[in-house]
Amino acid sequence: MAETIAADYLVVGTGAMGMAFVDTLLSDTQCTVVMVDRYARPGGHWTIAYPFVRLHQPSAFYGVNSRALGEDKVDQVGWNKGLAELATVDEVCGYFSIVMHQTFLPSGRVSYFPKHEYTGNGEFRSIVTGKTFRVNETTRIVDATYMKVKVPAMGSPSYEVANEVSLVTPNDLTKVTRPYGGYTVVGAGKTGIDACLWLLANGVHENKITWIMPRDSWFFERGALQPGPAFKESTAASVAAINQSLMEAVSLDDLFSRLEEAKQVTRMTAKVRPSMFRCATISFAELEQIRRVGTIVRQGRVVRIETGEVTMEQGTYRPQPDTLYIDCSADALAKIEPVPVFRGRSITLQSVRYCQQVFSAAFVAHVEATYGNDDAAKNDMCRVVPHPDEAWSSCKVI
Repeated sequence: MAETIAADYLVVGTGAMGMAFVDTLLSDTQCTVVMVDRYARPGGHWTIAYPFVRLHQPSAFYGVNSRALGEDKVDQVGWNKGLAELATVDEVCGYFSIVMHQTFLPSGRVSYFPKHEYTGNGEFRSIVTGKTFRVNETTRIVDATYMKVKVPAMGSPSYEVANEVSLVTPNDLTKVTRPYGGYTVVGAGKTGIDACLWLLANGVHENKITWIMPRDSWFFERGALQPGPAFKESTAASVAAINQSLMEAVSLDDLFSRLEEAKQVTRMTAKVRPSMFRCATISFAELEQIRRVGTIVRQGRVVRIETGEVTMEQGTYRPQPDTLYIDCSADALAKIEPVPVFRGRSITLQSVRYCQQVFSAAFVAHVEATYGNDDAAKNDMCRVVPHPDEAWSSCKVI
């Protein structure tokens, strides 16, 4: 028999979006909240991300509204030197634990159930004991997992890998115990960038690195948009340049050309026109480093990896002997059909501001707290902007 818990909201998922939603809800209302998560601590995918990952946007742009993430500092060393700090994975996980245990739970209005899975219809059960719980029929159900964030450690690659091939996720890259004849990074997203930067930072010669890049990407240039008074003038100039580009562009392709000319976006090489844009953000110093990579293979996605040959959609190549492959191909944010945020009892958290999922969750909570029970009016204010993918196609907005 399931135990019934009285609460105004049941939030499924304590990743960044779920945490941001609840933080604003607590600030704007006197409601009670039950939070359920299958992981043992808050933070979502950050709790199993690779150890050298950092935010690729300034720390000040992330986290919840009631507590700043980071120390409002400018990095003094490294490839982010001179720019606002980027939180490490340890900082992010620690931060969300602090928010949960020093803000949410002491409020007396949040009940937290780690290591529990949501089974539907307002019910959830303990993964450890099997005990089941339910909320009242009037409880609003908030899905903070709809974006389906996925990192390489969450599953096997989508391509075939022969038994004798040495392949690791970025999580295990830091555990290598010997030099390899070569290193091949599979995947062109931010994880692939991070893996290449880690190899270079740890002294691997660029000629030993191969990067399989199914699609070239446009990147935001991190220095263009920075928080705080010290960057006030440069950020204002960047916002003006972006707005001007948006107003004058006659197509998406033309828009990216204008943004590149204004130094708001950049790319690996002027010789290849990117077909992908997924909000990845890098500094010019990081770009300079990844351009050092010895071999970039542009023949589509990997189909199969064998010791002496890698087969891709558009061809093959022969790797260096004794190559270690680093799988960075997980689709961090899957292409998911958008749905209305507010639907009766259900609230489905999605991006309502492009490339700003955490802000979006907080905004949705504010709208929920402020504008009553008119779902149509609230959905009009919270029109879904799906995470971008292809640079040349328009996003479906609902």
